[in-house]
Amino acid sequence: AASSPKMMENTVFMSFTFYSTILILKMYVVAIITGQVRLRKKAFANPEDALRNGGLQYHREDPDVERCRRKKSNDMENIFKKIFLGAIYSKKNPSPAVARKKIFVFCVGRKKNTIAYLLQKKTPTRSVAYSVAQLPCFSMKKKILLATTPYW
Repeated sequence: AASSPKMMENTVFMSFTFYSTILILKMYVVAIITGQVRLRKKAFANPEDALRNGGLQYHREDPDVERCRRKKSNDMENIFKKIFLGAIYSKKNPSPAVARKKIFVFCVGRKKNTIAYLLQKKTPTRSVAYSVAQLPCFSMKKKILLATTPYW
C-alpha cells in the first residue's frame, strides 16, 4: 500500500514516526538484553526453558533478570502512551521546529532512563531522565486537550 502523500508531507508526523521507531528499536534491544541476562544467569521463567538449559533448578527468578523485566514494563507504560499522544499531536499542526524538539527530548530522556536503570546509576539520574522525558508530554497533552475540549 502506498503512503498517503499528505501524511508524508507532514514533517512533524515524519519526525514523530522516526523517533517512535527509534524508541521501539530501543525496546527490542532491552528485550534482547533481558534474554541474554536470562541465559547468562540461568534464570528461566518457564520450566520447559529451564529443562532445555540445564534442569528445573534453573526455573527461578534472578534480581538482574527482574531488573530487565521491570525496565521492559516501564517502557511499555511510557512509550506506548507517548506514541498515542505524538500521533494525535502531530495532526494538530504544531510548529515543526518545536514539535521536533519535544519529540527528540522525549526520545533522549527515555534512552537515558534505560541506561540509568540497567546500569544501576545513582539516584536521581533515572528520575531526572524520566522527568525530562515527561516535560514535552505535558505540553503535548495540553495542546491536544485545548484542541478537543469543544467536542467534549
